[in-house]
Amino acid sequence: MSAAFQQLGFIGLGVMGEHMCRNLCRKAAQPVHVYDLHMQAMRRVQDDGAVARESVRDLAAHADVVFLSLPSIDHVEQVCLGADGLLSGERKPRLIVDTGTSDVARTRTLAARLAEHGVKFLDAPVARMPEAARDGTLLIMVGGAQADFETVRPLLDCMGSDVVLCGDTGCGQIVKIANNMVLMMNVAVLSEALLICERAGMDGRQLFDVLSIGSAASQALNVAGVRALAPRQFPEGRFSTSYALKDVTLASALADAAGVDASILARTRDLLQRAATQGDGQAYYPVLINQIATR
Repeated sequence: MSAAFQQLGFIGLGVMGEHMCRNLCRKAAQPVHVYDLHMQAMRRVQDDGAVARESVRDLAAHADVVFLSLPSIDHVEQVCLGADGLLSGERKPRLIVDTGTSDVARTRTLAARLAEHGVKFLDAPVARMPEAARDGTLLIMVGGAQADFETVRPLLDCMGSDVVLCGDTGCGQIVKIANNMVLMMNVAVLSEALLICERAGMDGRQLFDVLSIGSAASQALNVAGVRALAPRQFPEGRFSTSYALKDVTLASALADAAGVDASILARTRDLLQRAATQGDGQAYYPVLINQIATR
């Protein structure tokens, strides 16, 4: 599959990472070494041919390229630079690909530190729902050198149907943050519209059915609106309020650095923060509508 890399690594087998790793195992036709803190997750991907490793350091000793699917930049930095991290042993991977959503400035600093050790880096955050991770139809937004992107592109294609080089290091994160910022602000707006119209006597499901064929149509309406807001269903195990809050906080940091008065973003962040504080941190993030409803 990839002539540049003979041995692959994957760290982080969570809601998205497990599916991504399984697709890599099935489609790459190359050994995939895996590590996760949860043994059950590693056992599940072993069914697809993955090779479980005892530690991050052990995995680094076997993999030429390592994909990370981790909750935050804190975890990414620790896995890369920690005492038992990817750089701690005699053998280091040649390329590290971070598929999580991370702080832009810290991503660029990490890439520079890895380069000092001769290790290349791509930020490659993913978008779309867990079903897309399962089906290998993710949107993958990549930041880094064109040459590095081309070498790893066949492997990214195993996990995503739309793989895009967005620019230099950090640009994948910028686009992903913008994607989620716009999505979550849309959900906040849809929540306001739904409450206004319901209280005026309109059935919420009917409202969204009509909006979906008009100029207000959007993916936010078709997914979060129809499936979550209208029926008031906010299950755990989907994109949580805590993760959404992390992403809009990253967006707020970009806005502050750019000197932009992002008032709609600030409102959305406040709604998510209050939802998390009041116990909905693990619920599907459109639960923010409850914060609008109680004011």
